[in-house]
Amino acid sequence: MKFIKYLILSLAFVFLLPFNVFAEEDVTTAAEEDVTTAAEEDNRVKVYFFRGEGCSHCAEALEWFSSIEEEYGSKYVIVDYETWYSEENSDLMSEVAKARGEEEKATGVPYIIIGDKSWVGWSTETNGPEVLSQIDSEYEKAVDERYDVMKLVNGDDTTKKSYGGDIVALLVILIVVGGICFGVYKARNSIN
Repeated sequence: MKFIKYLILSLAFVFLLPFNVFAEEDVTTAAEEDVTTAAEEDNRVKVYFFRGEGCSHCAEALEWFSSIEEEYGSKYVIVDYETWYSEENSDLMSEVAKARGEEEKATGVPYIIIGDKSWVGWSTETNGPEVLSQIDSEYEKAVDERYDVMKLVNGDDTTKKSYGGDIVALLVILIVVGGICFGVYKARNSIN
């Protein structure tokens, strides 16, 4: 009878083990590590800025970003794409808009994306406070928790699920449960 109590306690212990010991691992390739940007290294928020050379609204937005540089410059970095004279950047803007489901909305510049929010056009009075709020909100998140539209567009999901830990946990559970069942079987046969 004492043996069965120990078996039951062992079984309870196994099922109460914290399985987060077998947590998911981040698997990255050397090439993916090489493309880590300065913004990720220093925790700054990426501000994707699609603009046209000579666009007055784009110039106003850039001027506004310059005006907040002293106070907010440590929190963000502008990733600039000139679209009027670069077909490649124009195509990229279309891909980004499509990935975000904003093909109809994102038909002009400036097209600014911070995290999961975007703005088309610019008005300092309207957009300025919203952009500052979004920069603060994204800056408070861990870099790997931030939404990055370029990873979606480029298919660069640098974290891939590794199932090795899950398999090990399952094997441990099966072995322990099998051992407990075998022990109970032997204990019952020895009593009879």
